Amino acid sequence: MLDTTPMSHTPYFHPAVDAWFSSRFHAPTPAQADAWPAIQSGKHVLIAAPTGSGKTLAAFLAAIDELVREGEQFGLPDETRIVYVSPLKALSNDINRNLEAPLAGIRDKLLEHGMRDVDIRTWVRTGDTPQAERNQMRRKPPHIVVTTPESLYILLGSESGREMLSTTRTVIVDEIHAVAGSKRGSHLSLSLERLEALVGRRLTRVGLSATQQPIEEVARFLVGGRYLLPNGEADCAIVDSGHIRKRDLAIELPEEPLEAVMSNETWGQVYDRLVQLINEHRTTLIFVNTRRTAERICRQLTERLDKDKPKGAPPSVTAHHGSLAKELRFDAEQRLKYGQLKALVATASLELGIDIGDVDLVCQIASPRTINAFLQRVGRSGHAVGATPKGRLFPQSRDDLVECTALLDSVRRGELDRLKIPVAPIDVLSQQIVAEAAARECTEQELFDLIRHAYPYKTVTRESFNEIVHMLAEGFTTRRGRHGALLYHDAVNHLIKGRKGARLTAITSGGAIPDTADYQVMLEPEGVMVGTLNEDFAVESMSGDIFQLGNSSYRILRVERNTVRVEDAKGEPPSIPFWFGEAPGRTDELSISVSRLREELESRLDDHAFNGDTARSSASQWLTEEVGIGEIAAGQLVAYLASAHAALGSLPTQKKVIFERFFDESGGMQLVIHSPFGSRINRAWGLALRKRFCRSFNFELQAAATEDSIILSLTGSHSFELLDVAKYLHPNTARDILIQAMLDAPMFNTRWRWGASIALALPRFRGGKKVPPQIARMNAEDLLASVFPDQVACGENIVGDIIVPDHPLVQQTVRDCLEEAMDIEGFERLLRALTEQEIKVEARDLTEPSPLALEVLNARPYAYLDDAPLEERRTQAVMSRRWMDPQSAADLGKLDPAAIARVREEAWPDAGNADQLHDALLWLTFMMQEEVESQPGWPALCHELITQRRLTRLNVGGATIFVATERVPYFEALFPNVSMDPPVVVPAAYAVKREREEAAREIVRGRLEGLGPTTAARLATSFGGSVEDVNSALLALEAEGTAMRGTFDPDEAAGTVQWCDRRLLARIHRYTVKRLRAEIEPVQARDFLRFLFDWQRVTPNHRMQGPDSVPAVLAQLEGFDAPAGAWETEILPARIAEYEPAWLDEQCLAGRIVWTRLATRSGDSERGAAPVRSTPIALLPRRNVKQWSQFSSNIERSQLTDKARRVAEYIDENGASFYDEIVDHVGLLPVQVEEALGELVALGLVNSDSFGGLRALLMPADRRRNSARDRRRQRRIAIFGMQDAGRWALVRRKETKLDDARAVPPRNDEAVEHICRTLLRRWGVVFWKLLEREADWLPPWRDLVMCLRRLEARGEIRGGRFVAGFSGEQFALPEAIGQLREVRRRDNDLQLVSLSAADPLNLVGILTPGGRLPALTGNRVLYRDGVPAALYVGGEVKFVEQLDPAEQWQVRGALLRRQVPAPLADLA
Repeated sequence: MLDTTPMSHTPYFHPAVDAWFSSRFHAPTPAQADAWPAIQSGKHVLIAAPTGSGKTLAAFLAAIDELVREGEQFGLPDETRIVYVSPLKALSNDINRNLEAPLAGIRDKLLEHGMRDVDIRTWVRTGDTPQAERNQMRRKPPHIVVTTPESLYILLGSESGREMLSTTRTVIVDEIHAVAGSKRGSHLSLSLERLEALVGRRLTRVGLSATQQPIEEVARFLVGGRYLLPNGEADCAIVDSGHIRKRDLAIELPEEPLEAVMSNETWGQVYDRLVQLINEHRTTLIFVNTRRTAERICRQLTERLDKDKPKGAPPSVTAHHGSLAKELRFDAEQRLKYGQLKALVATASLELGIDIGDVDLVCQIASPRTINAFLQRVGRSGHAVGATPKGRLFPQSRDDLVECTALLDSVRRGELDRLKIPVAPIDVLSQQIVAEAAARECTEQELFDLIRHAYPYKTVTRESFNEIVHMLAEGFTTRRGRHGALLYHDAVNHLIKGRKGARLTAITSGGAIPDTADYQVMLEPEGVMVGTLNEDFAVESMSGDIFQLGNSSYRILRVERNTVRVEDAKGEPPSIPFWFGEAPGRTDELSISVSRLREELESRLDDHAFNGDTARSSASQWLTEEVGIGEIAAGQLVAYLASAHAALGSLPTQKKVIFERFFDESGGMQLVIHSPFGSRINRAWGLALRKRFCRSFNFELQAAATEDSIILSLTGSHSFELLDVAKYLHPNTARDILIQAMLDAPMFNTRWRWGASIALALPRFRGGKKVPPQIARMNAEDLLASVFPDQVACGENIVGDIIVPDHPLVQQTVRDCLEEAMDIEGFERLLRALTEQEIKVEARDLTEPSPLALEVLNARPYAYLDDAPLEERRTQAVMSRRWMDPQSAADLGKLDPAAIARVREEAWPDAGNADQLHDALLWLTFMMQEEVESQPGWPALCHELITQRRLTRLNVGGATIFVATERVPYFEALFPNVSMDPPVVVPAAYAVKREREEAAREIVRGRLEGLGPTTAARLATSFGGSVEDVNSALLALEAEGTAMRGTFDPDEAAGTVQWCDRRLLARIHRYTVKRLRAEIEPVQARDFLRFLFDWQRVTPNHRMQGPDSVPAVLAQLEGFDAPAGAWETEILPARIAEYEPAWLDEQCLAGRIVWTRLATRSGDSERGAAPVRSTPIALLPRRNVKQWSQFSSNIERSQLTDKARRVAEYIDENGASFYDEIVDHVGLLPVQVEEALGELVALGLVNSDSFGGLRALLMPADRRRNSARDRRRQRRIAIFGMQDAGRWALVRRKETKLDDARAVPPRNDEAVEHICRTLLRRWGVVFWKLLEREADWLPPWRDLVMCLRRLEARGEIRGGRFVAGFSGEQFALPEAIGQLREVRRRDNDLQLVSLSAADPLNLVGILTPGGRLPALTGNRVLYRDGVPAALYVGGEVKFVEQLDPAEQWQVRGALLRRQVPAPLADLA
């Protein structure tokens, strides 16, 4: 055995534990020395000690010692003994890593001294834990579970988790101050009570924190109500080592004096100073208050520190905040811990006790607004026992300098922020009630007692508890029906149990952290998630925007639902700002310190201060000697407050409020209230004053609030005594005014959504998928409308104040707004002090704003009260509501009998057990005997319920009905002497005397919810009531919008008035029109192609005939670029039966149609002219050439061959000329003139009157037919000869020289509209993907879509989703939509369509999967029912589909079959 020496520091530990500790540490810290005996004695212990005092080891080692003792003597069973709860996932992972070392060391000591080996297993359970690990822990439970409050809640809700936790003996809550003051703490306190109830024995509770005040209140929170002594104190040993320790703190200022807002130059000096400090220390931690600041500073520091690093080297600085993916956060922590990072820029995500190695220096950018957070952050340096923390504060403005100085003064005085524990949050309580009842059946009293044991809920009344249970059992009735009922409440036997799905809802939607609807940031093409973005930021961003995340810049590719897809921007600077509106509010204690500092300095302002000799002033000396700030900071602070004193006559404090009024440059009046009470009180005061001004002067004003002031922007037409503003609000009525003002502000609806989500009224997951934020907002509005209709009603219909209903969730939302977002109690105290003149009020009318007013005049967006903070701003991405609200039942026409039958079947309950049948009877109010007997198994369930006294039979009007015990009072109101079989006693909560009208209304309401269309007579007969009572009830339900009447069921006799529940009727209507809805749903790409074949007339049934068809077809193909050789051999013959070339010549010679090349590719002039056959030629009406020429590129002549230039110059000088004239005057042979004309045509410089000119250039000279010899024939003939082509003319388009750099003229809206109309004629439906088949010189899609939207707004076209599988907006001609529907209805008939690849309908690889088919005349594609079946490419047939030999032969024949007119056979 181990020889224990007298030198042991821990004699009360097992020898192996003692030996390990002695080998690692010189001696226990005071916190450890005091805590270990208390923990080992079995007491609850709260340890309050500075960061780095070893308090975590103090808690763990005592618990580990117990495990070692048991394991060494008897062996450790496979069961969980210790649960460690940490508020941060990163902290949980860190603690687990730091547990491994002592456990391994103790195990070595056991083996070293020949003792039995004790293998103590640990496990981290957070939301990031892989499923494989979870499964393994079920098989072999760990002895120590490290988890977060949310994961503990999930474990308590699952069967395997409850089994694992049932053997727990000790629970450790670390960093308890981080949760105690919020709803997370209330949630955790209930989880701890549920854990103790599960264990069935007393749990030893150990709480740890570095900063907490008052410590007695935190102790009560830790142990709960069941361990309070008679005097109200906690039965808990408090180990308070104090938070005061020696610290090296100072304020850092830039070289430029601070102003109201920091300039870019001043920021540059701050960055340079940070770089200097980083280089002077091994590791630096930089804390900021917002993620936006973190990213900006991180980028600037990287540019300065890594400018000489090789490209691709890891950065010396990175960011760490909650929007980064957990892998990136963990990587940053590890790199900092192992010295691979020089600095880390972090938000509160690194504030708590995560072990990130040795940090030499902590820099805080701007005041953290709280004393506790500052102490926690500075405590990250010198984290080891006995080390001195070192911190530097960087104020951002003069007001921030005041606050930072007050912060250092508070630290010097040993002050802490006071922790305030929320009182009984109802939303959290609702969630935990559901979770516990879903895990096990509870009695009402048992559940009520468990709740009261949690300290935040010690004052919950039974009435409040009953209201919450009733809400959870009854659910909510919205226009989407009844939902949200998660419990079965047996009021007769006082039992509560979870409904089907309640456990899943509680687990997937649990926790007290509200959803802020962040979007995932997905890096393409890797598909890696790199972080998250705030919802409002994502919605308001556009493709191409560059932002910064994690010290990398990303370019937004597109914003999808819940995802922002980005690409690496290769270090480009951000083009848009990042996160807004996150700055925290200042604590009351720090506000008091700011006020105290102002009072102290005001009393010490002397002549030196006012004369500018601040260094010699008494105030400056006091700051440097007592507070301990530097001379430069003291000088700037004294100069600032002295100038403010000179302007206002005194300094505002919490004992003296100053009202300042001045006129701005526009003549508007600005009222600034200087009140250094913090933003939570100032926000309340500003909102209430805004409402008061609105009522008094009948206008809305702009208001903003900061930590030290409020500004109200008034018009110049209102005048009032300035001091009277302090009397506008009275403490007795201020709460009511503030509530009315708050209901107008967006904060109420946002916090309603948060609270309803926490209370499980709005589950965060449905069907295994997270509810999109847009849908969550819409569902929250509907839920609010059901319980608080006035909040979403039209304001014009509300007279007087809005009455806030006494609904648990509404009341909790009001409390959240008043107590979390604002400080109603502090506001009322302020007003009482003003009324009783305990606070002095001074008024100042100034010609320009005072120095103290400058901060609020430059307020950040989150300061404004007349609009929401950006994180609460209503998103623009709200999905349109598709739910159709039938305004009048009579207007619905005949409804589908099948739809009525389906809805009746869906509405009628499908109960599988007694609880479900009882619940159905509660909302149906009763069932007839034949209805019960019609369902197998229901009679037995009714017998079970009757045995439990939850159900009885009533004999009414000769009929026997089954009624739930809770609903008996309704029938007693209608039938006073009704007999019950068996007699039952109605629970007290339901035994309320009902009026006859109310009873009839509720009975009829319930029946309508389950029946579908019915009549008043049938309803009355079903329960033996009178038709008069039923009619009165139906009229009342109609008035409130629940019931609707009309002619619904065609099986009813004509003229019979029928009634139906509004929600069921809407569903019947939806099912009735479902086929029509399906018709206007997007068609698949194959159906769209089938539509295009008909639309562009390439199918046999739709081909046109005769010469008049040419202009009709060309109107559709206007402006389309196709190879010159394809027009008459492929494109026109595919659309016009028995096409004759002469028809096109007639249109050209008549001046109606022009052929030309509209645009050239860049570099054409250098490469020379391409062959005429492959030259892209467009056909278009002559009158439209001007519109198309707006977009065609300019032509250069500098690279023409000599012969082409001579021909061009001749035509330029002489105008349009015949072929013979050109040959006679340019001195070239006829064949050379043809070659020159071909070159000019290929470059888009000339064309001829007739299409025959182009045809002649395409046809070899030896194959041309002389038209003269055919003139004896009666039919019209085509022109093939150059002599008959008409005149050749230059295409009248502006030319540019190589050195002409003048800008392209602005594009014409009329021309863009013409292009849009042409595309709509061509395709019927237009969307961006189709533009890939058009010329690349067309206007960009963004220009076209703006025009298409205008056409839609004018009602000329339709916008919507017409073709599935293609993103972006789509637009269609009204007549095209009808044809699309027809194509959908048409069966596939193996229709084969063979087309040239040069045809516009070559959409292979555009609308169909796979690669593109080159648009060459010789290539071909065969479509079978809209799907490419075979391709002819490079002389080979390729089959796209798997075909049998017979089908291959048929497809090959159809593919190669062409429709070339006989006269053009030589062109093919």
